[in-house]
Amino acid sequence: MKRHKRRRKSGTVRCIAAVMLPVAAAAAVHGAFGIRDSLFSSKELITHTETAAAPHKADSETISRIVREDELLEGKMTLSVGYGVCDEKAENQEYLRLPDPRDTRADDAGAKPYPKSWGSDGEIIRTTYGEYSGNSFFDLEGGGQVNNKTDIPNETLMQESGYLPNFTVKDTDEPLVLIYHTHTTESFEPYVRDNYDTSFNYRTTDPTKNAVMVGDAIQAELEAQGIGVIHAREIHDYPSYNGSYGRSRDTITPILEQYPSIKVVLDIHRDAIGGDGVAYQPFIEVDGKEAAQIMIISGCDDGTLGMPNYMENFHFACALQSKLESDHKGFTRPILFDYRHYNQDLTNGSLLIEVGSHGNTLGQVQFAGQLFGRSLGQLLNSMKRR
Repeated sequence: MKRHKRRRKSGTVRCIAAVMLPVAAAAAVHGAFGIRDSLFSSKELITHTETAAAPHKADSETISRIVREDELLEGKMTLSVGYGVCDEKAENQEYLRLPDPRDTRADDAGAKPYPKSWGSDGEIIRTTYGEYSGNSFFDLEGGGQVNNKTDIPNETLMQESGYLPNFTVKDTDEPLVLIYHTHTTESFEPYVRDNYDTSFNYRTTDPTKNAVMVGDAIQAELEAQGIGVIHAREIHDYPSYNGSYGRSRDTITPILEQYPSIKVVLDIHRDAIGGDGVAYQPFIEVDGKEAAQIMIISGCDDGTLGMPNYMENFHFACALQSKLESDHKGFTRPILFDYRHYNQDLTNGSLLIEVGSHGNTLGQVQFAGQLFGRSLGQLLNSMKRR
């Protein structure tokens, strides 16, 4: 079951005023070269072209410079949303009104339906994770943090975090984003309450109550901004959990072969934070509604995982993390950068996204999906060639 909807861009991308002012000032004084210098004076950030997806080397500065600066100077590329020039006619777009997942019923709930009654022998702890301290954590200049669980020095990753994603985005009717779920049946609490049912393993084949519902929310917001999406809704972790990543890889590989236009591949999961009769519910409040906090996982290769271009995914993860945090401070937990594979060798825009935990509610994770999808859509639209 896959849905591929194509919609043209319906609105313009919102602009960050703080970015427009220095760029406009530079243009007035120095002309086109002033714009270039204001964009790249601190870290010389350069967007990558399609030909930049070369195997990663220890120093990716060379890779990042593959794009010629004359594309910017000749007006072939417009950077925005933190990257440079913005459209002054940007307009505010309301979030889509999605059906309440508690009231939604699937045509086929599958072999493991969502519970209709609940026990209450476990404790739910509502919390909001803030900034972390410690040797493994460092701050991103644009907002958010990274949790470095590898042997790569933080200083090296801090430099890498400044490079823009290693792919470009074009206006096209073809799909740009692929959403799928390795652990499709991962599920959530029905509503905010003080206790949870320890007899429920928080897995269901009902697509209106599991990770597919979160993917639907992300897809809706992306498509509202004219981003083409394929959402693979297949179940990969039921009845057998073992081998889920192999099965999800078998699902998405032919899709990527059929649609080379796809640049971003997102494996949408939920975390499981708790233990000993306790489940945590990490959330923030946005516009009067509660949203689950999320975490991006970007895998690193220790030389045994077959991901020579892993740092390219990290570049995208950092750009996305900073965009999410600039839009809604506190929305994200630190990027987990660790020796993980997670099928992230297939593109240089492949990430695993943990949306909430099993203690979060259906409503919280659906809204988190909308926030995520909207910010991602704005980021991708800001990268488009004009």
